[in-house]
Amino acid sequence: MTTPRIPASPDDPALDALCAALTELAPRLEEEGAWPARQLALCGDAGVLSWFVPRRWGGAEWSEVDLLRAYVRLGAACLTTTFVLTQLTGACQRVVACGREELQSELLGDLAQGTRLATLGISHLTTSRRHLKQPVMRATLRGDDVVLDGYSPWVTGADRCQFVVTGATLDDGRQVLVVLPTDLAGISVDEPARLVALSASRTARVNCRNVVVEHRWLMAGPIQNVMQQGVGGATGGLQTSALAVGLSTAAIDMLFDESSRRPELAGPAEALARQAQELKTQLVAQAESPRSGGAEQLRTRANSLALRATQAALAAVKGAGYVVGHPAGRWCREALFFLVWSCPQGVMAANLCELAETVR
Repeated sequence: MTTPRIPASPDDPALDALCAALTELAPRLEEEGAWPARQLALCGDAGVLSWFVPRRWGGAEWSEVDLLRAYVRLGAACLTTTFVLTQLTGACQRVVACGREELQSELLGDLAQGTRLATLGISHLTTSRRHLKQPVMRATLRGDDVVLDGYSPWVTGADRCQFVVTGATLDDGRQVLVVLPTDLAGISVDEPARLVALSASRTARVNCRNVVVEHRWLMAGPIQNVMQQGVGGATGGLQTSALAVGLSTAAIDMLFDESSRRPELAGPAEALARQAQELKTQLVAQAESPRSGGAEQLRTRANSLALRATQAALAAVKGAGYVVGHPAGRWCREALFFLVWSCPQGVMAANLCELAETVR
């Protein structure tokens, strides 16, 4: 068997073969109990998991710009697989950023090779459950170790990953961030949620009951606002916008294909394509100047484009797209994901205003 060539950049033709394979396999992820094991294996063969790891730990260490451009391409091929990748690689990036050399040595080589998988369970520290008076994941200190009680509500691949990067809050308000091995005593995982789309991500609640996490797994803390202390990028950041642009691109390509037989569709297809290209340009600019602001506005526009482009594709293919199994119908459901996943309040308000045709 020929060993696949590993892409050296998002423009490398070797990435075309991976995207084509993911596109072909995408419908299978609609099946009951699906998990993108084959897709992740293909990504591993193509070196995707190494993109996020420094060279000193055996990774390829791609730039943030190249990573975002690759996310757009992969998101157009299969949103479910690419979403799962964002959680695996998000966990990896936080291990890289935590500065704990021993922890990095323990994990990063295996994560780059895909022999062990890690995921994120931090939504309760960022956008989910934060309105509750009591933290849903509590921590107490037992010597140098941390004891966790509670739950992390939205953990992708929870029953498939060996580690979860998660956090918890102490009684005094300080927080910790830890790598949680999923085989520790006291951990249980609920049945994955049945979602409108992306159910194959196997996103589920992880429960902790008196779980003792040894000090060697501590990434940061105890400190105030642990997610703001330089231990990894913000959840739902530019990579989520890149996925939305990728999904839009797939829908726009279908619209162009239909326009070859129905010229009246060419105008809408070209208008949406221009918007997608503008967003790709802005993604690159934002990655190059992250302190310039504008990430929320970019996410707002990406959400909007995903909704409009997928519905345009559905309208173009007519009733065929409304039949289960057609990609246009699946894309419309997948576009709803961006309204709810790690969606900042400002983005939600702006999208609601657009839907209501009001001005903020």
